[in-house]
Amino acid sequence: MSAAPSGSSTPQERRARRAERQGRRDRDLILGVPARFMRPRLVLLAASAALAAFGLLMVYSSSSVEALTGMGDSLYYIKRQALFALAGFVAAALVVKVGYRTLSGVLLKPLWALTLALLLLIWVPGLGSNALGASRWVELGPVTLQPSEFAKITVILTAAQLFEERFGAGRLDDHEFVKLLGMGVGLPVLLILAQPDKGSSLVIVTSLLVMAYLAGASGRLVMGLLALGVVGFFGLSLVQSYSRARILTLFDPWKYADTTGFQLIRGFYAFGSGGLTGVGIGMSRQKYGYLPMAYNDFIFAVVGEECGLVGTLGVIVGFVAIAWAGLRIARYAPDMAGQLIALGCTSLLVIQMLLNVSGVIGVFPLSGKPIPFLSYGGSSIMSSAMLVGLMLSVSKESRLSLTEYDERRQGLRVVGKTGDDLAPVEHVGQATPRSRREQVVNGPQLRLVDRRAPRAATPREPGALPGRRRIDLGPSALDRLRRDDAGPRVRGGRNDGRRS
Repeated sequence: MSAAPSGSSTPQERRARRAERQGRRDRDLILGVPARFMRPRLVLLAASAALAAFGLLMVYSSSSVEALTGMGDSLYYIKRQALFALAGFVAAALVVKVGYRTLSGVLLKPLWALTLALLLLIWVPGLGSNALGASRWVELGPVTLQPSEFAKITVILTAAQLFEERFGAGRLDDHEFVKLLGMGVGLPVLLILAQPDKGSSLVIVTSLLVMAYLAGASGRLVMGLLALGVVGFFGLSLVQSYSRARILTLFDPWKYADTTGFQLIRGFYAFGSGGLTGVGIGMSRQKYGYLPMAYNDFIFAVVGEECGLVGTLGVIVGFVAIAWAGLRIARYAPDMAGQLIALGCTSLLVIQMLLNVSGVIGVFPLSGKPIPFLSYGGSSIMSSAMLVGLMLSVSKESRLSLTEYDERRQGLRVVGKTGDDLAPVEHVGQATPRSRREQVVNGPQLRLVDRRAPRAATPREPGALPGRRRIDLGPSALDRLRRDDAGPRVRGGRNDGRRS
């Protein structure tokens, strides 16, 4: 009689196969780094660089006419965008150098104070800059920055640290957690909402809910907060006249073709002209003064006109690649804070792209938010590059089989009910004496404790090899088989075969 059915395997064999597969993955190197760490980094870098390069091309194509007529230089916007892109990737390299642990540790409070100061400078006369009814910019000499774009980074770092303290380490109770969350996260978001900038607030809050759910918050609580946020968003939009007009335009843009629906309809014309493959790079007609903000909010419509459906899907694929890389980086992050930072940065980039695209194609009210890496805007491309730098910083800290959960799992050992070890450390595959097995089976109840806690030393059996502690399953399979005289007995005679 075989000990195991045909086609099945023992737990030890399955663990050995998993360890072998993991070892092969660890030996599979790319540029001297395990492939499971390096591959997401390369995909993230390639997708970000491709989107940024394509964005520069589309910014030049969509802005050259307006730049020539308004600024006297057809390269005006592309030169500024290229400088900001360079500065953004330099800042991203600096973020990788400093590391997310330092940014979310000793530098978190200074960064938070600087972010709050920039958000407050918006209302300082002579420094704040207004446009289209909103106060969102700060003029610092020749440079105009949008503080809300950089506040996203600080909010993600702060939230990741607080979520780790509450759900990971458990060092914060509910009262203290809510108080710190309201101060560290709620205050910057309220200042952004007061500009008003509902688009950035929506992107940040949605990303925070994703982080909270994955950190361990109740799904019912997260869904309740999401529903409350949606109701609050539309309620606030209905109160403000320009936001209410955007919602009404969404249902019938041709009714407001000469006012609030003009931009949306021109975007539809751009998509319709593009068809499958587009009219060609630089051949857009809508950019000749017909489509407002063609190089910023509505650059996706110009992509649809010049590159067609193929070009728009290519942009979507680029963000799908960023999402895949961000999730893989979060999976191998060394701690919960790193996981949440990678997830938060990924959510910010993808959600903001979806918010812009859904507004341009007319399935969601226009938000005025640019597409990361594509749309014109120095603050936008710099903050997007810094978010990528944060994700790369998390990936840089990834280690082989040394994540927080691996360390906890390695710290478990099997002990008896009294706290004494049942078996010494044995090498996998080494036989355990039969007498020792019976002692284990007939001994006290097993339980798991932290092996890293102080304990009395246990003598090692002669010839035992060092290795990981494993759970002893008791006697061999043959000893566990039922004997002939151990089963139920059947009465003889005319008893209908009933058991006694």
